[in-house]
Amino acid sequence: MKKVMISDISLSEASKKNGALSFKEKLEIAKKLNDLKVDAIEVGPLLDEKTDAVLIRTISTFVKNSTIAVLCEPKTDSIKKAYDAVSSAKSKRLVINIPVSSVQMEYTYQKKPKKMLELIEEVVKYAKTLCGEVEVALNDATRSDIEFLSLAIDTAVNAGANIVTIVDLSGTMLPNDFGAFIIDIKQNTPALSKVALGVQTNNDLTFAVANAFSAIKAGASLVKTSSISNTVASLEAVVSGFVALGNDLDVKTNINHTEIGRIISQISRITTTKGEFLKTVSDEEDKEVFKKETTLAELTKIIKKKGYVLSADDIHKVYESFVAFASKKEVASKELDVIIANTALQVPDTYSLKSYVINSGNIISSTAIIILEKEGTLKEGLSSGNGPIDASFKAIESILGHHYELDDFQIQSVTEGKEAMGEALVKLRANGNLYSGRGVSIDIIGASIRAYLNAINKIIHEENN
Repeated sequence: MKKVMISDISLSEASKKNGALSFKEKLEIAKKLNDLKVDAIEVGPLLDEKTDAVLIRTISTFVKNSTIAVLCEPKTDSIKKAYDAVSSAKSKRLVINIPVSSVQMEYTYQKKPKKMLELIEEVVKYAKTLCGEVEVALNDATRSDIEFLSLAIDTAVNAGANIVTIVDLSGTMLPNDFGAFIIDIKQNTPALSKVALGVQTNNDLTFAVANAFSAIKAGASLVKTSSISNTVASLEAVVSGFVALGNDLDVKTNINHTEIGRIISQISRITTTKGEFLKTVSDEEDKEVFKKETTLAELTKIIKKKGYVLSADDIHKVYESFVAFASKKEVASKELDVIIANTALQVPDTYSLKSYVINSGNIISSTAIIILEKEGTLKEGLSSGNGPIDASFKAIESILGHHYELDDFQIQSVTEGKEAMGEALVKLRANGNLYSGRGVSIDIIGASIRAYLNAINKIIHEENN
């Protein structure tokens, strides 16, 4: 039987839709996909470079069953940043997204076919010097000139690509036509016999799964799927198709078939709305901006809608800070979270951070030793976790003897250089209420610990008073 690889692109889809998934939700989804043993978990691109790099490095610490594939643009700086983020992963891949239709080439990169071929050769060769596994995703390939498409594939393979993926953006081909298209490409491109051929099928007309299996029948050996949206072939539907048709097609996958239903249900609970998540839970709320004309009554409703329960005094303090900020520029939703964290429920520290030691790497579980001070007494917590930040939060919980639900975690901004400053925002949920904490430190982990403690101190203060 021929093996067909499955690469899940849920996290790379979510990255393009800023705010669609929280940091925590992305980590949880990666864990579930690793448990399912998908061949590759695609992440990126690095839109928010520091935050996305932390996400990829954290995922790299616990993903052992799957390759971590990082999506990047056909630019050497994008490729280098992607590799730096994924370098510690047990198994890694660079995925270079390259447009090959006339419209996409000229609109996105202002390049003619000849110049695009030169770019493909340049970036693939460069990527190959960094990473042993390089995938070239040919964007809008079904609307590309077939002769140029063959030249693009030849160029990518000769430059060192291990995988070439045909990405269908139009979604207008019927299954038989798509299968014939793949056969035509293989016949016109002998270089494809040296590498794996992948497909990413569009689901606008609900043909994605059928087109994927037509491509497999025609010789494709990799399928890109999503576990959380219906924009491409559904992971659950593709795996179910292998169960039903695998013997007839003489193909198999590494996927743990018996776990697919349970794990997809768990992912659905993480994202709240099965399948339609990325389409129905848009980033409209995240894009929402508030102007200086916003009244106190309107801001009060906005704060409650976000899930915060604040006293009248704190709401007035937030409003004063909001007005001062909004007089200079419009306030984005995430900026309002920071204003609330900085202004509302400012309390004395019940717990203060004395020190922390983090051990992390690609062949060991991350561990954290945290020492906190409470009323002059030092308390030490030790824990392991899925990444240094998860381990740190669990170490603090071991001191508290209590688990708080992490509602969201954001890295707001990080400066450059070895002594980079990191700013983190943590939202915890306790007793049905939302508490936000902000932390700043010379590194991201330190900022995250301080933000977590800031939120914890607010919860404890309110519970005690």
